Formats: sequence, C-alpha cells, structure tokens
Amino acid sequence: MRLAKPSHEILTDIVPMAVLRRIEASGRTCYKSEERITSESAPKFIKMILDRGHESVIEHETISVRFICDRGVSHELVRHRLAAFSQESTRYCNYKGGVTFIIPPWVNMKPGHYDEDDIQAAGFSSSRTALQWAYLMLRCEEEYQDLLCLGWSPQQARSVLPNSLKTEIVMTANLREWRHVLRLRTSKAAHPQMRELMIPLLNELKAVLPVIFDDISSEE
Repeated sequence: MRLAKPSHEILTDIVPMAVLRRIEASGRTCYKSEERITSESAPKFIKMILDRGHESVIEHETISVRFICDRGVSHELVRHRLAAFSQESTRYCNYKGGVTFIIPPWVNMKPGHYDEDDIQAAGFSSSRTALQWAYLMLRCEEEYQDLLCLGWSPQQARSVLPNSLKTEIVMTANLREWRHVLRLRTSKAAHPQMRELMIPLLNELKAVLPVIFDDISSEE
C-alpha cells in the first residue's frame, strides 16, 4: 500500500491584474463609471465593493482546484452546492495494483510505500495508535484485492475501503463561493483534515489575489 499526504493544485492560470480588471469592468456597469477605469484602479475598486458587501460582483471569475484528500474530506467538500465537482470514481477505478491512503494529521507516519515489514520498522518512530491505523489500512487493501481475485468488480469490492482512501477531486467555483468555502473550512471549528487541506490553498490565494482573500483568517 501507499501512504500519502493531502495536497492541492490550482488548475486555473491566474493572471492577477487581468482577473481584477475583468471584475472591475463588470462591477462598474452598476455605476456606469467605466470612464474611471485606469491601469491601477481595479484593486481599489474591488476592495471598495467587498467592504460594502457587494460580493456578487466577484462571481464573474472562477478558479478550479484539484485536491488530493481522503474520501471523508471529499464528502464534506461536495456539500458546497454552488460549485462543480469531478471526482475519481471507486466504481470504475481498479486498485488491484495497490491502494493509496491519506495520512491523517494525527498519525505520525511518513508518506511512502508500506508492507507489513515496513510498518513494523516504522514502530521505532511512530506511536502505537499510528501503527494500528497503518495495519488496518493494509488489511483493507488486502481484503479489497482478495475480493477482486474472487471475481468481484471494483464497484463491489469498494465496500471494504475506508474513509482514508485517497481520492482526487476537481472543484470549480466562483470567487465569492471560494471566499465562503475558505472561511468555513479554515476556521478552528473545521475538521483537522479539512484545515490541513484548505489552509495552504488560502495562503496561496492570498499571495496571488490578496485584495480578494486577505481578509480571511484561518485563526478565527
């Protein structure tokens, strides 16, 4: 089996000023103030509309992100209804070559390939509960592959796979929805695995589009 950490990848080619200028051009339609557009006016205009709560204007721009996470986290993600999702299918993907599981933040094991001997060797640096989790993941992989060998299809054998199963999911949402998602999913009340996934995304988006995301704090 393979153990991995969660990650994200922004798929959209974000050109910051181009994004901001398109938002400004859309937003100034409301005020018929297009004549006030300059090469530097977009950030100030967008900060003004966000400060006033006019977040509908930033719905004109979308971002797509590919997440690698476990199935439990993905089940929470898809509850955000104002987004589009495409997810790795356990019905059609066959894991006979090996199953990948996502390491929870409370399990002190390193990413990599593991068999039973590898797990025993990891015992010198991992806690007893971490090793128990790893053994359980190995058993799940073995049971899944045994069922495939006995003639079950992937959509049947998947019933023994746990929430820790790795999945890839692409999420596309407009900027207003991303602000909503990141406020919820980086807060201290969010699940630890969700925060582990979303805080790095928030930090990257703050670096790329600060005027849109700088007011969101993961410390709330």
